[in-house]
Amino acid sequence: MNALGLSSLDPLLPSPLEPVEDERFTRHGVRLLLKRDDLIHPDLPGNKWRKLAPNLIRAAGRPVLTFGGAYSNHLRATAAAGRLLGFPTTGVVRGDELAGRPLNPSLARCAADGMRLLFVDRATYRAKGDPEVLARLLRDAPPGSFVVPEGGSNAQAVRGCTELGRELRAQGADVAAVACGTGGTLAGLAAGLGENRRAIGVPVLKGGFLATDIKALQEAAFGGPAGDWSLDERFHFGGYARTTPALEEFAADFEARHGLAIERIYVAKMLYGLVTLVQEGAFPPGTAVVAVITGRPDPGQPSDASR
Repeated sequence: MNALGLSSLDPLLPSPLEPVEDERFTRHGVRLLLKRDDLIHPDLPGNKWRKLAPNLIRAAGRPVLTFGGAYSNHLRATAAAGRLLGFPTTGVVRGDELAGRPLNPSLARCAADGMRLLFVDRATYRAKGDPEVLARLLRDAPPGSFVVPEGGSNAQAVRGCTELGRELRAQGADVAAVACGTGGTLAGLAAGLGENRRAIGVPVLKGGFLATDIKALQEAAFGGPAGDWSLDERFHFGGYARTTPALEEFAADFEARHGLAIERIYVAKMLYGLVTLVQEGAFPPGTAVVAVITGRPDPGQPSDASR
């Protein structure tokens, strides 16, 4: 596989930047803009394209083995890429209790795209970085499989996400906010934004561990820290794929205001965080704040799924 093969998928790059009128921002003198990465590709939207593309170039057409939960956007994107570009895919799925059950819509889509699903217990999944565990998993995958980490986040993916920051810098962003799962998008975004601009990450998981992971990703990608970034840990709403009536009400209201379907697991939490921050006076008047829309709702995804 090479860059030419990926370009045959005709991604929409740079993705559009759309200004929106929202009185919660305008009354503080702050401009809100939506970076529509969800429009990059119908099957590989948002940060999935930006993180997967450099890994697939490195894979060079070999089979790909990767990891995710029962409702993983990353697994779906990898399976779709395999179907579109003609390489075998294997998905290691967290939760052996899922084996033997009817596949949920997300995993059914992976299977329909040709992905082989390997269900493992949670202890094995946590140890997936151990060379012996990984070697066992690879024995159940096609020979020569190229390993892509959970969420696609590694040094290659981080460098791929720097282009997002460069696009936003050229488009006049002062602050860019993005939801965070594994931290790879924020690590690259901040580096691409460069000086005198900052990136805010909104983790969607509890735990407070993400800053360490982002620092490690930047070390691997750039040899050290890059860009001005911070995390606001207040908006996970109970953890991965958890929601509350308050978040549901907020997301439905944002949809009604702006005519944009809001993905709940990541995007809704980031937007909720931005509205809170502007109400707290976090941005001086005249600031152009960009919300990165990394994905679209999946009708088969529950609003409150267990991680």
